[in-house]
Amino acid sequence: MKSTGILRPRRIARSARALLTAAVSLTCIVALPAHAQNDKRTPIAIPAQPNAIELGTGPLPEAKAAESWHNQYGSVFARNVTVATLTPFLPDPARATGAAVVVAPGGGFRTLSMENEGWDVAKALAAKGVAAFVLKYRLNQTPADMAGFERSMHEMFSATARRPRMDPEQAVAGLAPQIADARAAFALIRRRAGEWHVDPDRIGMVGFSAGAMLTLATTLAGEDAKPAFIGDIYGPLAPVTVPKDAPPLFAALAADDPFFVHGGIGLIDSWRAAKRPAEFHLFEQGGHGFGMYQKETTSTGWFDAFVRWLGMHGMLKPAH
Repeated sequence: MKSTGILRPRRIARSARALLTAAVSLTCIVALPAHAQNDKRTPIAIPAQPNAIELGTGPLPEAKAAESWHNQYGSVFARNVTVATLTPFLPDPARATGAAVVVAPGGGFRTLSMENEGWDVAKALAAKGVAAFVLKYRLNQTPADMAGFERSMHEMFSATARRPRMDPEQAVAGLAPQIADARAAFALIRRRAGEWHVDPDRIGMVGFSAGAMLTLATTLAGEDAKPAFIGDIYGPLAPVTVPKDAPPLFAALAADDPFFVHGGIGLIDSWRAAKRPAEFHLFEQGGHGFGMYQKETTSTGWFDAFVRWLGMHGMLKPAH
């Protein structure tokens, strides 16, 4: 029987057990940059996003706090996102390869690192001829005021060790809005593929931290999304049951990552055992959240390695 790529609830629980249980911990994690400079959160006006397209997944049910943004680490973050959007960053048509990437920033499903793990990544991909689309997915609600938000984060960090493990199927349900946003992003890109010079069969996804978990969840349980390739950048590497039609996987993690380095590399082993393409980079240093920040550590080279990997899979040349 031909695989459809759609996972039934029982299979979701089996294949994503460790991955999706990690959602409990990730809700307490805001992606940390590779440096600690300018760590004060400063509220800012919501930036103009003239090219952002609403995905039509509706407002987050029962959400009361309005979307707000802040500056930290010299970068910008969004929180309390209640309406999902997709922002295209298109290459020069003369350089367009036809490949595309949905970019999912991280932030523990409570904030989104829109610049370091979103716009900057997308601009760099577009410069290589790859169309990039930054996914601003819906987030778990946090207090509207900055002081309340910071208090809630401190409280959640202190409670992490006491938090019980969530049933995997409950974890899937908890990510339902974000998975729906990712599916809508893929559907929108395919609908407008001709306009955007995109090959509908060569749309991948790359995510950072919580965005990496969303990328994996979309691959395992995203039904019609079907990414052509995926990137897991300092995200969970727990083992899963790999679908027969699983896409090529690129993963990168720093050996001094405080959140995921001690969990092993079961995801890589799972992909290899399923005889699906996988590439893994373990950088000696870099911490968590290095993204596009420029550092002296070799973790800064993840993007160049990712682009070479895309080229190896034929994504940097127009399809014939």
